[in-house]
Amino acid sequence: MTAERIAAPAPTREQQVLDRIERARRRKAVVREERITLAHGAGGKATQTLVEGLFVEAFRNPRLAPLDDGAILPATGDRLVLTTDSYVVSPLFFPGGDIGDLAVNGTVNDLAVSGARPRYLSAGFILEEGFPVPDLARIVASMAAAARRAGVEVVTGDTKVVQRGKADGCYINTAGVGLLDRPHTYTATAVRPGDAVLVSGPIGEHGVTIMLARGELDIEADVASDTAPLHELVATLLDTAPGVRLMRDATRGGVATILNEVARAAGVAVVVDDAAVPVRPAVNGACEMLGIDPLYVACEGRFVAVVDGDEAEAALAALRGHPLGEGAALIGRIGADPPGLVLLKTAFGGTRIVDTLVGDPLPRIC
Repeated sequence: MTAERIAAPAPTREQQVLDRIERARRRKAVVREERITLAHGAGGKATQTLVEGLFVEAFRNPRLAPLDDGAILPATGDRLVLTTDSYVVSPLFFPGGDIGDLAVNGTVNDLAVSGARPRYLSAGFILEEGFPVPDLARIVASMAAAARRAGVEVVTGDTKVVQRGKADGCYINTAGVGLLDRPHTYTATAVRPGDAVLVSGPIGEHGVTIMLARGELDIEADVASDTAPLHELVATLLDTAPGVRLMRDATRGGVATILNEVARAAGVAVVVDDAAVPVRPAVNGACEMLGIDPLYVACEGRFVAVVDGDEAEAALAALRGHPLGEGAALIGRIGADPPGLVLLKTAFGGTRIVDTLVGDPLPRIC
């Protein structure tokens, strides 16, 4: 008797697309370009390829592997978190802030979303020959004020001067050290189906502000950068919701890039409700004129949190009870399928994939 072969059902067109995406993501990252482009610094796919294909390959170690905002280090009596960042924003001064307070707040926030209590910073300046001393004094004063507000100290630094035309005025590099008082580690691999996705406030304000401040577009909008230190807001959330899985500050690449990183690292689906995403009218209007989705626009005073679904309402109430979290919103949920993708439920009742961009529509925003 001959056994009959039962043919497997042919995959649907949707499944074929998902399979192609998954195969592409599983390929080993390889930097194929011969020269660095602006896209490599924008936080999207080109950045991920550069980081994974070059830096991670060269520096591979267990503390680097999670690729979180800060690395947890062993220390006598306490766990330390170390982070570093560089700031090349253009213009240097913009509505709501400048490169100085941006450098302090950005470093403080990387420590905060790692669950650490920020304590110490370094500050390295690369200055261009001919840069006005009054502008430098203004930047330094802004950094000092931001450090006082955040309760951190700038304890070491360095200054280099390069030839005229080689540094666009002023670049700043910072490193930050914080103490990890809580026993948990907040990382994407802890995310699971049923969790809730929150943002701490309206998105896209910093990126739109920087673009308009450059004066290259004939667009006027009442917007200002949201740059702010988030450590107290983060502490409020953690005190209220012990089921926080992950936190990330939504800088380069915006909320969409963070959610894609979460989906890939945890092997889950992130389902976002477009109508629930908080965007101020002025920011939304500017994005529509520029043809940019606010989900990809950088923030400097907002973070994304994934929390246990049972704690979502308490977590949201805690955020909204703090001045920096008044506009917080629950924007989505974590699902099991399709793994590795971010899906957006649109106002028209449809669903679309929100992928990571190759580059960034707004370069030099931090």
